[in-house]
Amino acid sequence: MLEKFIARQPIFDDKLKVFAYELLFRAGSENFFRPHKEASGSVIVDSTMLFGLQSLTGHARAFVNLDLLSLQRGTARLIPPDQAVFEILESITPSQEVVQLCARLCSEGYTLALDDYVGHPKWEPLIPFVKFLKVDFRACDPPVRAAIADRHRGKVDASGNSMSLLAEKVETNDDLLEARALGYTYFQGFFFCRPSMLSAREIPSNKLNCLRLLHLVASPDFDYDAVEDLLKGDPALVYKLLRYLNSWLVASRGEIHSIREAIALLGEKEFRRWISVLAVVAMSSDKPHELIRTALTRAFFCESLARAIATPAPIAMQSSDLFLMGLLSVTDAILDRPMQQILASLPIAPAVRAALCGGANSYREVYDLLLAWERADWTAMSAASTHLGLAESAVADCEQKAREAASIC
Repeated sequence: MLEKFIARQPIFDDKLKVFAYELLFRAGSENFFRPHKEASGSVIVDSTMLFGLQSLTGHARAFVNLDLLSLQRGTARLIPPDQAVFEILESITPSQEVVQLCARLCSEGYTLALDDYVGHPKWEPLIPFVKFLKVDFRACDPPVRAAIADRHRGKVDASGNSMSLLAEKVETNDDLLEARALGYTYFQGFFFCRPSMLSAREIPSNKLNCLRLLHLVASPDFDYDAVEDLLKGDPALVYKLLRYLNSWLVASRGEIHSIREAIALLGEKEFRRWISVLAVVAMSSDKPHELIRTALTRAFFCESLARAIATPAPIAMQSSDLFLMGLLSVTDAILDRPMQQILASLPIAPAVRAALCGGANSYREVYDLLLAWERADWTAMSAASTHLGLAESAVADCEQKAREAASIC
């Protein structure tokens, strides 16, 4: 089980009300930054697919750093345009490629900021695409801070929006008074508060599956069958895919009944981007926990049970829904969070959600049969299999097939 961390620091408006939160990469529980080549991508992936962006920022915007690699990959597009401001890091060289990529993001409705801006002329090609200038009050002397304000206050970006000046690393009341007098309208720094830490349990991804998926999505011919097979073997990626699908992209399209449907809803282009970004970030994850093996066995077991139920079946069930039910059945243990809280963020069928949360329905009857088998409660197993129209030998066959399928994932 892997614990992930993000720090956040509020950004205040001119009335000193919270306007946004900057989300900051943290490699561990210590509240300071350690250099990491996937820092920007990790924050974007974790904030959308693990923590949940709304749980981090509420109704405020998120300010997120964007390094060159994330800019080139299009990682910013994992977050809706109206929910984030992307800070172009000072370490980026504003080449023609960078300017074009920023212009494209701007044309798609994304808001950009220049981070740690000190007034260097090299940034002039990007100024037309920037809504916020974040001026480092520790790195700039007072004359430079004033000159930046005089030059850029009231400018209009390529989308017709007025440029805003944001004073960062404001550490004293004098800093705040000076920034206000110069026309800065947003403020961030230790004078208000230090970054606060948040953590969440992450399901570890299978590195080999990530590599295989990268190969598949890089192929000109998109093989839905092959992608679905690999995803079935990695509950971590399924969970993150469902969390992402429940976000802005498909939130209005209803529940999801299968991995194939999830991929289809996301769309080939967006799926290629999603899995490429996620797979690279997941390469540093630990090896799968034994709980992953349990999740896989349960998923294949439930799927096999659905297919074995006699026709006409006494209950109407989808094998794909039951596969997801088994796959998600141990996420409370993996993430160390209540099952109801976890499933509330996933676009799954209500019957699956109810069954995993203890509700009484036909899906729960299959789940109870599964649990009876695992606990060697043969009386309960016999009663459950009879009710479902299954011979006990058929249940044993389903369990054997499930173990075999899980062992090769």
